[in-house]
Amino acid sequence: MSTIGASLHQLVIQRASDRCEYCCLSQAGQEATFHIDHVTPVVAGGKTTADNLALACVSCSLHKSVRQTVEDPMTGKIVRIFNPRQQVWKEHFRWSGVQVVGLTATGRGTIDTLRMNRTIILSIRAEEELLGRHPPL
Repeated sequence: MSTIGASLHQLVIQRASDRCEYCCLSQAGQEATFHIDHVTPVVAGGKTTADNLALACVSCSLHKSVRQTVEDPMTGKIVRIFNPRQQVWKEHFRWSGVQVVGLTATGRGTIDTLRMNRTIILSIRAEEELLGRHPPL
């Protein structure tokens, strides 16, 4: 088991602007505390270092689990899951109202695998929109 020190934990939160680095949900107003995710899982040799950690909402964290690859639902091709430490969110995703749209195979596969557009999260984003927290700037 890997332990994340307080200063590293705080760095990850601040770097992410207190938002999930996968679906961009704001931690503000959420009941559950967001997870510090190992982008490359520890079981796959991922280290507990700043360049391998991302802030993830509980849903994204649990759906990602130890996955490193995902299937593009459009082509069936197996691709690497979105890596917030090495990739730019806006190159793989865009907003269409409260829905996340995949622009690439990685984006589409990540959205599908993390279930980023399921009904409950769309409702949460709609509420976040009313509160001025969606879409993220």
